[in-house]
Amino acid sequence: MGLALAGMVRRAMSEPSDRRQFLARMWKWSLGLFTIAGVWTSWDILRPGTPVGFGGKVRTVPPDQVPDPGVLTVPAAQSYLTVIDGEVVALWWKCPHLGCRVPWCESSEEYECPCHGSNFNRVGDVLSGPAPRGLDRFELEVSDDMVVIDTGAVILGEPAGEGTLEEESSGPPCDEGTE
Repeated sequence: MGLALAGMVRRAMSEPSDRRQFLARMWKWSLGLFTIAGVWTSWDILRPGTPVGFGGKVRTVPPDQVPDPGVLTVPAAQSYLTVIDGEVVALWWKCPHLGCRVPWCESSEEYECPCHGSNFNRVGDVLSGPAPRGLDRFELEVSDDMVVIDTGAVILGEPAGEGTLEEESSGPPCDEGTE
């Protein structure tokens, strides 16, 4: 191939019209190669992929590691895992009132919103405060070895006043300063 290219260059240098044709061909080949390289790298960058982390599916823990009763925090999915009536449930930790992060309080065994004082039971039902509905849930897949939370599939919480779990507070609230 090197000899063929050298021969082409020698012939192109010998005659002016052949030289112009040679240069025109080289420009066309160069432009074609740059176009192919550009398309190749752009496809790698723009190709849709499966979401990883929040907004996609998040692998968590085996189902037997989810506390019953109690709550397991999953930061990668911005959610809490708990067991309700023998079923694992994933609750989004975002308050439906104004979007604040709602932490779990161990002493009261409730979710307590630090922004405006909404309280939610372990299932995410509204107990008090301005929240219009309970905590939203995520769809999830439970297998023998892993709980996978689909953070791209949100299930809206129950409207206020339509509680599904009757549990009493077990102690004082974590944040006495909410309004």
